[in-house]
Amino acid sequence: MPRRRQNNGKISVFKGREARLNRAIFQILSHKGALTIYSIHKELKARRNLRYTRYATVNKRVRSLKDSNFIKGTEVKKTKAGFEATLYELTTRTYLAILLNSIDLDELVKQVDEVTALNILGIITHARFNYK
Repeated sequence: MPRRRQNNGKISVFKGREARLNRAIFQILSHKGALTIYSIHKELKARRNLRYTRYATVNKRVRSLKDSNFIKGTEVKKTKAGFEATLYELTTRTYLAILLNSIDLDELVKQVDEVTALNILGIITHARFNYK
């Protein structure tokens, strides 16, 4: 009988093959602010473990993150070569995903008091039933 995959509480953007690149892009944009894809690629190449990441890969990943609303294009900037490039920055949704990914949910449940647990439960229940 095949094993069922368990829901381990990880957010989808931090799972799978592209998780390392997503984390790096999020980290760069959170530290440097709004950047073009070229600037993100330049910053990635400065990191030892992502030195050989191709521009096309970063371009695809940034556009995919934009389509899933984890980053957004803020403004269009004129480059030195005369082209127009979009500046990308993180959305509030991304900051929430980073925060939720860094929280140990087991530890949170152990330390939370009744009133806070009730508030969290209410917010999650409200979001779950209003989302669908």
